[in-house]
Amino acid sequence: MAACLAHFRRAFLAVAGFSGLINVLMLSGSVFMLQVYDRVLPSRSVPTLVALILLIAILYLFQCALDAIRGRVLARIGSGLDERLSERTYRVMSQLPLARGRSGEAMQPVRDLDQIGSFLASGGPPTLFDLPWMPLYLGLCFAFHPWLGLAALIGAILLLALTVFTEKMVRRPATEMSGYAGTRSNIALASIRNAEVLEAMGMRSTLASRWSEANSKYRQAQMRASDVTGSLGALSRGLRMLLQSVVLAIGAYLVIGQEATPGIIIASSILTARALAPVELAIAHWKNFLAARQGWHRLNELFTQFPAAEDRLQLPPPRTELSVEGAGVVPPGERRYVVQDIAFSLSAGSALGVIGPSASGKSSLARALVGVWPAARGKIRLDGAAMEQWPAEALGRHIGYLPQDVELFAGTIAQNIARFDPSPDPATIIAAAKTAGMHEMILRLPGGYQTEIGEGGASLSAGQRQRIGLARALYGDPFLVVLDEPNSNLDAGGEQALTQAILAVKQRHGVVVVIAHRPSALAAVDLLLVLESGRQHAFGARDLVVRGAIPSAPVGTLQAVASEGKASG
Repeated sequence: MAACLAHFRRAFLAVAGFSGLINVLMLSGSVFMLQVYDRVLPSRSVPTLVALILLIAILYLFQCALDAIRGRVLARIGSGLDERLSERTYRVMSQLPLARGRSGEAMQPVRDLDQIGSFLASGGPPTLFDLPWMPLYLGLCFAFHPWLGLAALIGAILLLALTVFTEKMVRRPATEMSGYAGTRSNIALASIRNAEVLEAMGMRSTLASRWSEANSKYRQAQMRASDVTGSLGALSRGLRMLLQSVVLAIGAYLVIGQEATPGIIIASSILTARALAPVELAIAHWKNFLAARQGWHRLNELFTQFPAAEDRLQLPPPRTELSVEGAGVVPPGERRYVVQDIAFSLSAGSALGVIGPSASGKSSLARALVGVWPAARGKIRLDGAAMEQWPAEALGRHIGYLPQDVELFAGTIAQNIARFDPSPDPATIIAAAKTAGMHEMILRLPGGYQTEIGEGGASLSAGQRQRIGLARALYGDPFLVVLDEPNSNLDAGGEQALTQAILAVKQRHGVVVVIAHRPSALAAVDLLLVLESGRQHAFGARDLVVRGAIPSAPVGTLQAVASEGKASG
């Protein structure tokens, strides 16, 4: 974050320069009043008054122009910061669920970046740039008379103490606001994803109560922060107005004693107000400043935790072997192994079926094989190279993955199959669709391959989504294809197409791993891996594993696989 901010060093120096000129021009009003009371009124000179009016108008025009330019520069710094960090923030956001599990905090980096940009475009930063010019105004007050300077200095110290007190009082409710906002966002996103379940099972009122509770806590924290900043802001305004009156009274006393001129009364009052205005504005903007600062620290920590991908040596495409060497898998945010001591090797042209009871670690193993969850122990290698040696983008081109819960993106069918490649090969898209048995079905849709499927593929049936997900996994002929429950929503025709797709991968000397409960998905596999309680209980040729089933293995599943094998034979 500091390195990114350093890119805008010249822009910040320009803002500082503009702030200096603006604060010097702010003296125009005091000098004008001083000249009017001490020069124009005693001399009764109208030409002098007209000249002063024209001069002050020009100075104020310059001041307004510089203030507008400063605001535009700060807004563009915020926009430039967002532009430089947006892609990095997206990458961190998309990696968070893999490192910490599926939690609502994944959207927090985007909110933090927006908060920083909004603060830079607000009136807060100009106030911070004006604060260092307080000594100039206080010094001029001392130049008029020590009593005037002392009064202004005491007021400045009191307002600065209020600023420090505001920082301490607002910090806790602002932190609580951030946490409650995340909880509220979690409930909202979950409700949107599961709108059908809420409607069908009458859960909307229950979730509405949870939302109201989280929203109430958010509002209470927001109210506490607003009460603090509002009360202290009102106190600072009242103190500033009182101080102006005190300065006027002191000036009047000095004039009575013939120690100052009448113009000094007004000029010193204006200078005092200008000296203390940045502190008052800082208190008013303190809540936004604190939120931006917290967002800055959170983003900085995340960028440190998820460093930018290093340039790695481009390895040749894998063509010969997938090997798993004593692999153990721990889900994100947990410490317990759900899969451990898994060891096997698959050569090109092999198809492995992974079976076992529920919660035996099958899907966890699938995530590890494709690099979604890194192996906490052991190694997973492609052609001898461990997964972490591959650049993520390069590795993805050699892997096809069909997760248990298929998620499609808003866009066309062609874009989803092509993994949103900006310049896809139409022939490769059609080849993947044909391998998945979807080509004819896609052509029957109103827009064919250009049919918009909506967010999450809402316009398609579950079976269609699964088969488009299969085509996406097969796009580009990846070497390793991992299919997790690929037939959970398929009919008989879809299962036959799945079998043909697995055979096609084997024929082109790829490697297929199929996780399945339904034996029909294993018709084309030649190897079988049996998992139970996260451990490997059997591995070998399909027929040998089925015939030599051990007592602790899921015998019912093995018998079903055996029956399926006889039927397919």
